[in-house]
Amino acid sequence: MNNVKNVFSIKDLENLSGIKAHTIRIWEKRYNVLEPMRTETNIRMYDLSNLQKLLNITLLHNYGYKISKISSLPSERIPILVNEIISEKSAKHHAISAFKMAMMNFDHSLFFSTYNKLLSEKSFREIFFEVFIPLIGEIGLLWQTDTITPAHEHFISYLIKQKLLTNTEKVQVQEPTRNDRVFVLYLPMNEIHELGLMYLNYEILSQGYKTIYLGESVPTDSLKDMKRYFDNITYICYTTVEPNKNEINSYLKTLNEEILEESSNLWLIGRMIEHVDPKLINQKTTTFSSIKELVEFI
Repeated sequence: MNNVKNVFSIKDLENLSGIKAHTIRIWEKRYNVLEPMRTETNIRMYDLSNLQKLLNITLLHNYGYKISKISSLPSERIPILVNEIISEKSAKHHAISAFKMAMMNFDHSLFFSTYNKLLSEKSFREIFFEVFIPLIGEIGLLWQTDTITPAHEHFISYLIKQKLLTNTEKVQVQEPTRNDRVFVLYLPMNEIHELGLMYLNYEILSQGYKTIYLGESVPTDSLKDMKRYFDNITYICYTTVEPNKNEINSYLKTLNEEILEESSNLWLIGRMIEHVDPKLINQKTTTFSSIKELVEFI
């Protein structure tokens, strides 16, 4: 049975477009901009074409077009107008909407064409910070509100991961130019949210350092092994959901006692750092509130 979501409630449309459900109802009733289906109990439901149209209407509305003007346009004219008026200011918002549509439709071609258009105008670094980071944040919220399924999240995450791997390979083939330390990047046990860590690996390599990328769900013993091969290690631990808020401090204490040595450091990043006891932060341990902050610190 196909469990992929392709019919949406008005609340789903609100989550995906950022337009309040009340406003969508007004636009629909007063201007007939959407054509919902009705269930047997008369509840509005919307298909992918309605979602696409709403995302385009949202961009035009944000650009200054009145909804009365938009509603008078033929449906086929709206996406054409969107493409004509995209400016530097609105391009990233349009790209995020296009990536969301690619995700909802499981459309590889739309993802790649949107990415390639961005790449003709921006660097990979700019795409990641301006588009992918906001997109990942929105995907997390959409998943939490059941607007998308895990299948949608895995689909778009894998495509972003492909671009990270492609760009990382380009800098990884170059010999390190800075040898004062080695970076070991990893996710703790049961942590699988890898995109942020992958981008940090790309940035650190770009700056001429050697990295050892261990990836997801790494046990503490594997970190101990690193000490047999390298000196002056900076460990980067990205913790989004694991260890959870009840375990993060005992985990950090273990790292301080069993992993860190005089010549090593620990950099912590991710959502769970807000639960870290400040008493456990010392001269060997640094926390970062964002990827950008860590990159600027390198």
